[in-house]
Amino acid sequence: MTEIIIRKAKEKDLLSVVRLLADDQLGSVREDASEPIAGFYLDAFKRMDEQKGNDLFVVERHNNVIGCMQLTLIAGVSRKGMTRCQIEGVRISADHRSSGLGQKMMDFALQYAKDNHCGLVQLTTDKSREDAHRFYENLGYKASHIGMKLDLLKL
Repeated sequence: MTEIIIRKAKEKDLLSVVRLLADDQLGSVREDASEPIAGFYLDAFKRMDEQKGNDLFVVERHNNVIGCMQLTLIAGVSRKGMTRCQIEGVRISADHRSSGLGQKMMDFALQYAKDNHCGLVQLTTDKSREDAHRFYENLGYKASHIGMKLDLLKL
């Protein structure tokens, strides 16, 4: 895995990112990986690009996108004004799982958080993703809170 590059995503990477997001049981029903890429993905990418501290990263190997993650800096008043780094949408292509790539991505995320003076890194993972739970726990993450969501599209 020495030949990988982690970089900020460009608009041309979006279809590859959406395909990664759609490549599992949960994502296959949530995402639309058809071509051409749906406008709502382009709109979201543009909004993220305009928002300082909300970055989509891709992992590239031999000019192919094989992983992605979103890192968002969250300024807050709690914990004495601490900034947090939220890690979301971590995906690795099926043929690169269990290769050490996830560790490299999380190392990158931690360095990004440190470089941006964060005092805490947090992430969420679906209850059904047991392999992901083990992976994050092995990296030292603790299930310290109960996360709750309200799907506004279903109200």
